[in-house]
Amino acid sequence: MQGFSEVLLRSPFMIVNLIVSILAGAVILERFFMLLTRLTADGKNFMQNIERYVLANDLTQAINYCNTSQAPLATVVKAGLVKANRGGMAISMGVDEALLQVTPLVEKRIGTLWSFANIATLIGLIGTIVGLITAFTGLSVATPEQRALLLGSGIAEALYNTAFGLVIAVSCIMSHLFLSGIAKKIIGDLDYYSSRLENLLTLRQDAEKA
Repeated sequence: MQGFSEVLLRSPFMIVNLIVSILAGAVILERFFMLLTRLTADGKNFMQNIERYVLANDLTQAINYCNTSQAPLATVVKAGLVKANRGGMAISMGVDEALLQVTPLVEKRIGTLWSFANIATLIGLIGTIVGLITAFTGLSVATPEQRALLLGSGIAEALYNTAFGLVIAVSCIMSHLFLSGIAKKIIGDLDYYSSRLENLLTLRQDAEKA
């Protein structure tokens, strides 16, 4: 049976799946980097500092603190802070608008991994079928000495196509699960801390009126 590299160089479907794997790998690495570094934040510590500034009635310093971070949480909190003196409705609308803005950034490209998984599986299946067709078609015109070689070559191409496609698909699906979990946690924190901010600013307004 031929090796993986030999089949890869000969089978166009293996080459296509190799390209798919490179694209999927790039998406996976980029999303893990973004979600674990630039798009995530220590929400508890961040909000403690924001609460301290708000309770001290220093909204300017709270907004400046938000400017030090590129995390979605900072964007959402800042959207509420800049409208803190315009009433509860304005605060809520500002926070909701910011949530609609940052949520797609968190979920960006994660869904494409399912597409890569399906494409890789189907391309592998096509390569499998073509490999088997090639193997059995060659048997009818080959000499007895060549039949074993042709059969082994065709079956190797078929099996490697199947295996390669499935490996790519499984990798994409597992990465999708992990990335979706991280994204859901970030979005959940955004919802929680945005509600906490609205309550904090509402209490501040009530205290000023009292």
